Amino acid sequence: MTVNPVAVVARAQGLGKHVTGPSGTLTILEGLDLQVQAGEAVAILGASGSGKSTLLGLLAGLDSASFGEVWLCGQPLTDLNEDGRAELRAGRVGFVFQSFQLLPTLTALENVLLPLELTGNADAASRADEALGRVGLTPRAGHYPRQLSGGEQQRVAIARAYAPRPAVLFADEPTGNLDQATGEQIIDLLLDLRTESGAALVLVTHDPRLAERCDRRLRMHDGALEAIQ
Repeated sequence: MTVNPVAVVARAQGLGKHVTGPSGTLTILEGLDLQVQAGEAVAILGASGSGKSTLLGLLAGLDSASFGEVWLCGQPLTDLNEDGRAELRAGRVGFVFQSFQLLPTLTALENVLLPLELTGNADAASRADEALGRVGLTPRAGHYPRQLSGGEQQRVAIARAYAPRPAVLFADEPTGNLDQATGEQIIDLLLDLRTESGAALVLVTHDPRLAERCDRRLRMHDGALEAIQ
């Protein structure tokens, strides 16, 4: 299959993930294929335990497949060790999690600044300020996560993810810990920033409101993906 590395930011081919437990080998993913185009928003739905988060981790290079291939930003992950995968992600891949994953000892601004500093970004301070302002939290820049509401913490996490201007952002249940009204605000923010930045957005969600606003909806079933019309 011929693939344009510029147009496709994430691709899986024949992807499988097996884990061994006390009762034997468990198949989580089996021969899965997926392509994500630059700027595309893709929602992955499915029952709990169906392998959605596992897929996200494999696409992002946070975990290794049992078999099959994954390409991220045009690079085959099977050719890279853990350090190489981390280097590939730096500045090109963003993450938003259900549990926010903010560092409790850093302020909101410092949390946004951290990935920019780690990649040696020359204008890290101005980018962090801009990103925090874009999510409406400039007045809360000096507050620590414990001083922020759940919705505010998720907005900081979104600012942190988008500040390095990634090619693709992976989001795992980004509205899962939020009430309906706050979840709606986060949905608007995620999709607005996706449009503004041109980054692809790949998200796992149980939230039909979020899924319906994506370009494509896929359901995980029996370790494979099927399109939702």
